[in-house]
Amino acid sequence: MTQEARAQLDRPLLDAGGLDLDAAQRVTYVLRQRFRYDYDRPAYHLEHRLVVVPRARHGNLRRRLHSVEVSVPDARVCNRRDAYGNLVVQVGVDVVPASIEFAVAAVVERTGPRVDAVLPLSALSDRRLVRPTRLTTANEAIRDLAADARAAYADHLEFAEHCCAQVRAAITYEFGVTSPSTTAAEAFAGGRGVCQDHAHVALAACRAAGVPARYISGHLLGDSGSHAWVEVVVADGDRARAVAFDPCNGCRAGSRHFSVAAGRDYADVAPTSGRFVGAGRGRLTADKQLGVTVAT
Repeated sequence: MTQEARAQLDRPLLDAGGLDLDAAQRVTYVLRQRFRYDYDRPAYHLEHRLVVVPRARHGNLRRRLHSVEVSVPDARVCNRRDAYGNLVVQVGVDVVPASIEFAVAAVVERTGPRVDAVLPLSALSDRRLVRPTRLTTANEAIRDLAADARAAYADHLEFAEHCCAQVRAAITYEFGVTSPSTTAAEAFAGGRGVCQDHAHVALAACRAAGVPARYISGHLLGDSGSHAWVEVVVADGDRARAVAFDPCNGCRAGSRHFSVAAGRDYADVAPTSGRFVGAGRGRLTADKQLGVTVAT
């Protein structure tokens, strides 16, 4: 990393609590994140996948620099873009004796007022955005929710806003009662879950009603963990735009939402995942710092 890049990352963070980021014309975000895996026995032929680097462009957010550092010296690191335009970092290591750490850093800038992500008009008919996945298949209860909302709101955005409010009311936020493999139907029936469950149920309702929508993984400024929300795709002249809703918090996503990746559901954009050969077990610890260095 260059000295200039390091200087940008090391700038002091502002007190974001008192900032009106939606009104600011220029905002610079800095993300620092660390994932560490400790193994009780050596891990062999490790293959790891990271979807943790913010997209190069999302609306008028621009990624200015990023780095992913791996603690193991002989690690093989390959960057590629997936079918949804996300940057995927693939890491291969022959042997991890005890631990491996991934350190992520990124600087993202916004110039001008916050705007929705612009997509080609073909996004409106992209089958990936309307076809249910294993995690976003609607059950009868979700289909009923979607049908009631569609009967009351023909407009996609009004429909999505109503659905998000209904989902927030139906699912109490509670950590530890669901997992990444929990489906929308299971979360809705259980009535408890986290942001990814809210997003999956909202997506299931949208897709049941034929409303194109996608899953967004990222962070919420001020929170220590990761976050998830949805974007509903609507026509806008000769193009389409993706309007962000946060069903976990029952609101439109704004300047405190920091997007990283987009996909059909959590499985497409899981921040960290992988496999290895060996009899041992791995334990993950992680920490994150997301802040603002410029807001004018």
